[in-house]
Amino acid sequence: MKTPLFLFLALAWTAASSAIEVKEPTAPKPPCCREGLPLGKRSEAPIYKLDDIWTSDVGREVKLEVLRGHPQVLALFFTSCEHSCPLIVNDMKAIEKALPRGLRPKVDFLLVSIDPERDTPEVLHAYRAKHQLGIEHWTLLRGSPASVKRLADIVGFQYYPGSQKQYAHSLVITILDGNGEIVFQQAGIGALPDGAVDTLLRLSRKGAKPTHVNTGTGAAGIAKH
Repeated sequence: MKTPLFLFLALAWTAASSAIEVKEPTAPKPPCCREGLPLGKRSEAPIYKLDDIWTSDVGREVKLEVLRGHPQVLALFFTSCEHSCPLIVNDMKAIEKALPRGLRPKVDFLLVSIDPERDTPEVLHAYRAKHQLGIEHWTLLRGSPASVKRLADIVGFQYYPGSQKQYAHSLVITILDGNGEIVFQQAGIGALPDGAVDTLLRLSRKGAKPTHVNTGTGAAGIAKH
């Protein structure tokens, strides 16, 4: 008995359909977990060679060279960042908390705004208070757009304007030695502070200079807001 044509076609369609892999829709990621471009190429030049004038959140005009002598835990950010910047600051605070008590007074933390138009000294000072950043070891700075770009280029930090006055930017914490040279970079958000703390411990030992490392267990790349 011959199989009717319509039944044959139906069976063929069923078999073909069963072979098609059905992909589940990918769950959207929150902005803090989006992957993006890697960090840009950084320079070997110490940041203290920059001759730009910066303004602190207490209104003082300084050059970066005034920070020479202590290791710096540096991040570029902007105060109106809605997602990743507060998490970067939290990671910096985690590094500070994980330091041995005897080492904490010897390490400074530096936040530099990439949004100088809106991040006035008053705005930066309010941000310091909101996030409880200690006055003795935390510095918040703003500079001209050209100054920010020069600093960003040295540390390989990428950023560009996004939507609704937000920025797309790299997710990175940079550790500088007492001469302003990059000795470690922690990429991403939510990385354990172990690598940064180990680097700072080695810097505290006379004559020790850590190798350049780039690590992170969190969301690396560029945050898009």
